[in-house]
Amino acid sequence: MSATHPSNLGTSLQIPDTARGLSESEVLQKRAQGLGNPAPPPTSRTYAQIFRENIFTFINGVIFFLGVALLLVGRPVDALLSVGIISLNILVSVVQEIRAKRTLDKIALLTRPKATVIRDGAPSQVVPEELVVGDVLYVAPGDQIVLDGAVVQGKMTVDESQLTGESNSISKQNGAQVYSGSFCVTGSAFYVAEKVGGDSLANQITAGAKQFRRVLTPLQQEVVLVIRIMLLIVVYLEILIVLNAALKALNLGDTVQQSTLIAGLVPNGLFLSISIAYALGAVRIIRFGVLVQQANAIESLSNVNVLCLDKTGTLTTNRLQVNALHPLAISESELAHVLGDMVANATTQNKTSQALAEKYRGEKRVVVGEIPFSSARKWSAIAFHDGRDEKRGTRNEPLAFRISHHAGTFALGAPEMLQPYLVDAENVNENRDKSPRPRESSRERGDLSPTWREIMTRTQALAEQGLRVLLVAYHSSTELQDKGDDSRLPQDMTPLGLVSIRDELRPEAREALDNFINAGVNPKIISGDNPETVAALAKQAGLKNAKLVSGVDLEKMDDAQFAHAARERTIFGRITPQQKEKLVRALRAEGHYVAMIGDGVNDVLSLKQANLGIAMQSGTQATRAVADLVLMDDSFASLAPAVTEGQRIVNGMQDILKLFLTRIVTMAMVIMSALVIGEFPLALRQGSLVTLFSVGIPTVLLAIWARPGAVGRGTLAQRLFHFILTPVVVTTLFSLFLFYGTLVGELLMRAGFNPNLSAEIIQPHYPVALVTAQSTLVAFLVFVGLLTVIFVEPPTKWWVAGDELSGDWKPTLLAVGLMVMFFVIVFVKPLRNLFALAELGAPELLSAIVLAALWLLLVRWLWRRRVFENYLGIKDLHIYAYH
Repeated sequence: MSATHPSNLGTSLQIPDTARGLSESEVLQKRAQGLGNPAPPPTSRTYAQIFRENIFTFINGVIFFLGVALLLVGRPVDALLSVGIISLNILVSVVQEIRAKRTLDKIALLTRPKATVIRDGAPSQVVPEELVVGDVLYVAPGDQIVLDGAVVQGKMTVDESQLTGESNSISKQNGAQVYSGSFCVTGSAFYVAEKVGGDSLANQITAGAKQFRRVLTPLQQEVVLVIRIMLLIVVYLEILIVLNAALKALNLGDTVQQSTLIAGLVPNGLFLSISIAYALGAVRIIRFGVLVQQANAIESLSNVNVLCLDKTGTLTTNRLQVNALHPLAISESELAHVLGDMVANATTQNKTSQALAEKYRGEKRVVVGEIPFSSARKWSAIAFHDGRDEKRGTRNEPLAFRISHHAGTFALGAPEMLQPYLVDAENVNENRDKSPRPRESSRERGDLSPTWREIMTRTQALAEQGLRVLLVAYHSSTELQDKGDDSRLPQDMTPLGLVSIRDELRPEAREALDNFINAGVNPKIISGDNPETVAALAKQAGLKNAKLVSGVDLEKMDDAQFAHAARERTIFGRITPQQKEKLVRALRAEGHYVAMIGDGVNDVLSLKQANLGIAMQSGTQATRAVADLVLMDDSFASLAPAVTEGQRIVNGMQDILKLFLTRIVTMAMVIMSALVIGEFPLALRQGSLVTLFSVGIPTVLLAIWARPGAVGRGTLAQRLFHFILTPVVVTTLFSLFLFYGTLVGELLMRAGFNPNLSAEIIQPHYPVALVTAQSTLVAFLVFVGLLTVIFVEPPTKWWVAGDELSGDWKPTLLAVGLMVMFFVIVFVKPLRNLFALAELGAPELLSAIVLAALWLLLVRWLWRRRVFENYLGIKDLHIYAYH
């Protein structure tokens, strides 16, 4: 007996007695025993993780500690200025990553599967976490299998490509195992849940991918190196400050203020600039359908030199297209008629039959036998009865007549797998009817018939074009029994013709791969499919001279051989998820910067191992959760603007690094020199003003105005050294001359130009003279800092000295605007007091302006003559053309 219950699928569901499911009491009992399916893990990082990873860093801790110290000694404004920049950096990073998290959570909610469970003989739809071991579930075409289990009733074909990478559908009947993450393609079945939670195959595959990872790009690594070096310098200077305070009995407030100013030499603003550049890149790139989950992902893409691609669903649309028919024994129209009827009457479908059905329309026939496709034997067969009196027979009818009436057995499969069943006679129209029996094929005997030679020739020619080739064969017998992988066909079948089929590439795939290849990126296609199938697709995608290797061969290799294969081969077939992960690790160990694009559960481990993980939006939730970039439209075309944005970020950050390092090294040299002589050259708020005008505001806008394009000549270290060395030396010398010259001049002037300056005479005037000297130095440092901004983005050839020609006038106009703003601060008392500046007279301002003009001419001349590089004997830094 069976029960009929309404289903929310809009039809009535016939439930057999073997699939009536658990009762509600049994469900409660199993859940109490711990056999319930747990709730899914978070689709992305939690809010707590995002805040924790962005706030609790070593540098943030140092700055916050000094800010609290300033607050405790009664300097709230100084504390606010020291903590403000790092707080803005945290805010930008947190906002960007929360935005990506919310987008992913929405996608996960929309794509979350539901299951049809049978309980007490009635169907209902529930979310997966309401299921328990022993539940009976029903799946129909398009439904996702949400738990591992075994079929108890029905017959279906299942797409397991998300787990295995193989594109062929798998037939499932009573007793067959099914796995969560796969989908029902055709047919329908009831299955009983056997494994939940971490015991499922999908969770076992992704077991190594649970922890969040943060991969630093080369640019970030260089920034971190700079910051660590500066930390060492800062620690050294802090020790000097403490010793100086102890010897001179300085008050605690001044000591903390000086310590905070020195701590400000740690370029935490670099992180702010990087965060802004990454956030702007993410905003720009979302228009092209790319969601940035890791802030550094776009910049990371510009460093990639190896691109690993999964085939199914990534390089292809996961669909097939019929290319052409190649008749042998019948006409093309007759061959099309045969194929149309074969797929129209088949009870199970796969992607090949779906492609044929779209191309050729068939009619319903009397089916007397069928063997579904099996990936092991690589063929399927169907037997038709023509409806006439069996006693009349069909053996003596002409072949064309028998074909037109569809009497007999028709097989479709790989030519080499059907060859043992083919007739050896040269005249294929003479279809001998011999009893089916195993025999040695003509190919095994080395005696190839002219027909088979023609089939081989055509097959090879089509395969070289990147096409799959299938053979259609016929026998008048209708005796056909489905014995699974042990099924056999009648002997002496007649080859009717070939059909060539191509994988449907994503429309943008070929162009995108060409762009990567032209950019020096080496693509590698890694798939669970047969290597020859993958190679055929690679040819369609434009990859030439592809070298193949299979997972079976890789399994036999030692580590050295495996690494060599990973480096030299471009097509990898029959690859397991663990081998994918190992391949990515091997490539990274060779020094490559690896990006991995995938969409299935079988790609999760390799995405985690890659420098950059890219997922398709249509892929699994697990894949999207671990990826750095998500292609929202599943479009490769989105990667081209992403590369452009990566170049923009790198170019902008190089300019920002030049400004930061020039300012930091100069300030460090000035402070160390001044401490040796005996006076601290800047107050905390004065130092904050110099930082704001020379790097704070300019670097934010340079990040916004950065231009895409190839990176300049030479390495980053060479370009930085060439730019930084000259202005640091000149600025340090000019700063010391100006500071102490102004200090002495002020003391002389206020003492009435008395040459016999004693401590008694100096003491009353010293604090005012010191602030005036410090303020004059601030003016000079602001002027040369803004001139450096123009040098870093030269608008005309006259300015080309430390960097290549930009032609962009925006940074120059910015520098002019900031100079005007600085003069406003100097002349407006409340603003002047905010930054602890003295009122500067014409002599002080004029001396700062004149010295800045001399600095401009001298630095330009030294840069162009490469004076310091020649002095140091460095010959390979001539990286910019000055004429």
